[in-house]
Amino acid sequence: MLRSLFTAINSLRYHQMYMDVVADNLANVNTPGFKGSAFTFKDQIAQLISAGSAPTTTLGGVNPTQVGLGTNVGSITRVFTQGALQSTGRDLDIAISGDGFFIYNDGTNQTYYSRDGGLTLDGQGYLVNASTGARIQGWMANAAGVVNTAGGLTGINIPIDASVARATQNAFLSGNLDSTSAIGSTYNVTIGVYDALGALHSVALQFTRSGANQWTMATTTIDGVANVQNAGTVTFDPATGQYDPASGSGTITVPGSTGTTNFNVTLNLAGLTQLAEPSTAALNSQDGLAAGELIGFNISGNTGELFGVYSNGAQRLIGQLAMADFNNPGGLMRMGENLYLPSLNSGVARVGVANTGGRGTVSSGTVEGSNVDMSREFTNMILAQRGFQASTRIITTSDEMLQELVNLKR
Repeated sequence: MLRSLFTAINSLRYHQMYMDVVADNLANVNTPGFKGSAFTFKDQIAQLISAGSAPTTTLGGVNPTQVGLGTNVGSITRVFTQGALQSTGRDLDIAISGDGFFIYNDGTNQTYYSRDGGLTLDGQGYLVNASTGARIQGWMANAAGVVNTAGGLTGINIPIDASVARATQNAFLSGNLDSTSAIGSTYNVTIGVYDALGALHSVALQFTRSGANQWTMATTTIDGVANVQNAGTVTFDPATGQYDPASGSGTITVPGSTGTTNFNVTLNLAGLTQLAEPSTAALNSQDGLAAGELIGFNISGNTGELFGVYSNGAQRLIGQLAMADFNNPGGLMRMGENLYLPSLNSGVARVGVANTGGRGTVSSGTVEGSNVDMSREFTNMILAQRGFQASTRIITTSDEMLQELVNLKR
């Protein structure tokens, strides 16, 4: 009789634990990146009453006789299914679509892993988790804009006060040079180019007709100062008046402003024609940029690369987010605050970039919602309640049977 009492009491304990897991799942139904837990039972040890016997040539065997002693916890396992991606409109909110974890450092050289990508900028310009302040990890680009993903991880620092400029390397000219012009006639064009510090330089170019289908180019002044350079020759097809690719491109050297060196500019002439109409040759575009300040940044979904966006239209690679994956994510230890640590059964972190090695992609402007299924959890709640209720009935019934036994003395 006492055996059934203790079996029922044991069952009450573990059904209460089952309800605790359900309550935890439902409490975190709106927690970004939260992964629910699945609870399973296993049977408790059984008491052997009779070992049974093997069959003989004349008599059948007898099965062993055992009385079970209740239930126990089988497992409480994290379920790492994908949560729904929810748009927030914040560029600093990122989510993982697929497997993998963001990597955080809490400033004590302790590395954590999380699916929570709600980020913000701290006072030093680092990208940090909005709720914990831990710095998200990755690789910073060098001065040449190259990221070494084989190097050590570091915090991602956004150069808030940085400015960038770019020297002009190519100037693209287009328009017409009048085919009715006399040999020796000239046509002047002024182009603007930038040096490495973003300073604008005005270059006066002079086209001189040197043949039936040929013009020579030379600079006359740069920034209003006489500077004569032979910039090359442009030749046109006599049958069509179109630019002849065999004539190549022109090149000029422009003095840099104070603090920088001289730089060369290639004159791309493929847009020029020689037709019987007034000359209209002019600068179409050039690839230099004036100085500009950082006004924002964006994150590439496929690679996790962070690009700074500048007021002069430039985009420059700032860094790249690192991601980690594990052989057994369910083996990670939950540390609270949406953070995990590896355990003996999770395997070591496989660190790399997004969209490689089984790691998912990064989605900017979204957060990953909890993967808790409310309908399933309410069903589990009913099961836990009924299991608990049944165990209490066993205790009540066992007590009544003991009471009847005690009443035999009356």
